[in-house]
Amino acid sequence: MIPYIQEAEFSPSIPLTAALDHPIAEQDVLGDLVVASAPLDSSVAEGSSQEWMFADWEEYLLAPQSPHPYAAGPNANDPEIFHMTVRLHPADRELSTPEWAEIAQRLSRIAGLAPSGDEQACRWVALQARPGRLDAIANLIRGAGVWARQPYPLVRALMEECRRIEADLGLVPAQPQGGRPLTARLPPQRPALPRPVAGQAPPAAAAQLATLMCQLADENTGPIASVRGLVEQTAHQLEELPHSYGPEAGHRLEWIARRLYGIQQDLKVTAADLPGANQRAALTTRAPAAPHPAPARRSR
Repeated sequence: MIPYIQEAEFSPSIPLTAALDHPIAEQDVLGDLVVASAPLDSSVAEGSSQEWMFADWEEYLLAPQSPHPYAAGPNANDPEIFHMTVRLHPADRELSTPEWAEIAQRLSRIAGLAPSGDEQACRWVALQARPGRLDAIANLIRGAGVWARQPYPLVRALMEECRRIEADLGLVPAQPQGGRPLTARLPPQRPALPRPVAGQAPPAAAAQLATLMCQLADENTGPIASVRGLVEQTAHQLEELPHSYGPEAGHRLEWIARRLYGIQQDLKVTAADLPGANQRAALTTRAPAAPHPAPARRSR
């Protein structure tokens, strides 16, 4: 399961339309596409949330801005409408509506939208309109007119909760171990293979080779990080193409990037098991060379 933070907006119509992935009229009923939402009160539209039209959900998410037009976020001009998505692995089983609802509620709590026992929580709604994907959209202005407090870094907090959800629901894990940096840096230089020295002791030779593996796996200057960064950037560009094949291909590339990250971790573990760790420490604790600037990309 992979979480994304999409670009914030001033209007909920944009993320709602993006979640549905097709044009929709204000009178269209979202029905069973809505798997969870914040508790509804008497101030909202009549009827069950399953009967609400697109316009009802749009009005529901905009409502906090009317009594609190000057509520400000961490930056004065921050958009109020928050949009996050999660995607399952292509090999995952099909989830039931209650399972999607559980995922939405757990991630909403982690994202600071609906802390347990908070009666002034944010208004939010979660839709499951695309295979293997969940969209949660919220207004970050709380009931009392105060901006929601979200954990920092938010993406890491969501990733950690996704790992727990994967374990609880028996889903395919996104990565074998550890946390994953947001983006691999580009582009490192190719490390050179160490040349064996005549009469060199086996532990010393092993230490040199282990140092090479650490260089290969290095997050700042390693070539695998460079490849992973290119794969990630290609995935992001594909996801934004206005064609059906783009998001699917981008999704596959995201999983390829995570497998590359797993290779980096395996190299580090293998290097740690070789003799000469003390000799290696002096080589691996030096500050990495500054990478070349990476192409600009949208924050996720």
